[in-house]
Amino acid sequence: MRLAWFSPMPPVRSGIAACSADIVGELGRRHAIDVYVHADKPARLASVDSVRVHSAHDFVWRNRAEPYDLTVYQVGNSSHHDYIWPYLFRYPGLTVLHDAHVQHARAAALLRTRRSRDFRVEFAANHPDVSVDLAELAIAGFDNDLYYFWPMCRLIVAASRLTAVHAAPMVSQLREQLPQANITTIRLAHGDQLSAEQIATGRVRVRGSYGIPDDAVVFGVFGGLTPEKRIPQILDALAAISPYAPSARLLLAGPVAHHYDVAADIRQRGLDTRVTITGYLTTDAELTDCIAACDVSLNLRWPTAREMSGPWLRALAAARPTITIDLAHMVDVPSMDPRTWKTNSPRRLDPGSRTPDPDPVTLALDILDEDHSLRLAMRRLATDPVLRTSLGAAGQRYWEREHSMPRMVEDYQRVLANAVTVPAPSVKLPEHLVTNGDQLLNRVVTEFHLGAVWS
Repeated sequence: MRLAWFSPMPPVRSGIAACSADIVGELGRRHAIDVYVHADKPARLASVDSVRVHSAHDFVWRNRAEPYDLTVYQVGNSSHHDYIWPYLFRYPGLTVLHDAHVQHARAAALLRTRRSRDFRVEFAANHPDVSVDLAELAIAGFDNDLYYFWPMCRLIVAASRLTAVHAAPMVSQLREQLPQANITTIRLAHGDQLSAEQIATGRVRVRGSYGIPDDAVVFGVFGGLTPEKRIPQILDALAAISPYAPSARLLLAGPVAHHYDVAADIRQRGLDTRVTITGYLTTDAELTDCIAACDVSLNLRWPTAREMSGPWLRALAAARPTITIDLAHMVDVPSMDPRTWKTNSPRRLDPGSRTPDPDPVTLALDILDEDHSLRLAMRRLATDPVLRTSLGAAGQRYWEREHSMPRMVEDYQRVLANAVTVPAPSVKLPEHLVTNGDQLLNRVVTEFHLGAVWS
């Protein structure tokens, strides 16, 4: 099969870019793949004979000369994906939707270029059940958390031959908006199963580098250090459990956000000796070592774009116990409630879905009881090595079954075979999304008595 593949790629610093490079490397052994990237962001991929990298500007003439069997779009809530949108609506294909909320990125892309009218039209088409006047909130600059109320995914799903998401519960939620849409799941592979020797080596290296005692119980937060990672709440919980777990420490492994002074929050709580900030980690190996050096991984992003967390999957792969938030798109993950220490039965929305592991793989917090539940969870895990071990082992089994590379390749093969049989949808889209954008060029060449650029 000949595939056109639109996605940011390394060295772009994003989880989607890294994951896309991994799966292209695997699928390149089975298919011929032309990867189309932003013209200003050349890709760095492992050498695979059947994989070629091109500027997205070259897609139109290449596809016209020799049409692809299928075009694949990797879409996320990030400006790294802005270049993909004009192609997605004009050349329908398989869209892999990594985030179920994309208004942050789409609003920024349109409003940054003063396309307020186009934003209003797209907002109305994506959310026909609400007042179009709500679009004015974004135009006026009232963004951030408000964007989560209106995800702007409807047009993407409606215009795609097939849409794939990484969490099974999202299929039902998207079908509530578009009952006739073709939607399926692709399990996301992220992380590597680490040996005992790799964990021990990473633990020694990181703890030695940052002066963290070997007997400390270390909680870790990975990725960009923003308030949405619930860092203020984590710092409060760390201070609260310190009398009961004097060896508890916190490792913040990632770049500091420009809009959040995490160091000031740490000083304010008197936690300078208990918290370590690494700064940006330049290599994947450094991140892996930091995960190995921790005893518990905190994955508490809220609000969420309903993405599948890469750091969470990496922690599961490394057999690190995790604390998460009980999210709508993770209701099928077996978890434990720290208020009762009982297992939450995973909700199976698809009668044909896989049987879950009977053991909980994470501690999941009710966001409405966040402060209380987080303190309960951190105190228990800081003082109960048996629970840490059992959660870590169950999490690793879950990762191997649901989020290892063979599972993702298996799903991609199934979905690609299905997508090529699905006809392009017949759906009315806003005019600016489907015009060729060549009207001005055609007017110019007409003055020279030449034919239109495209017939």
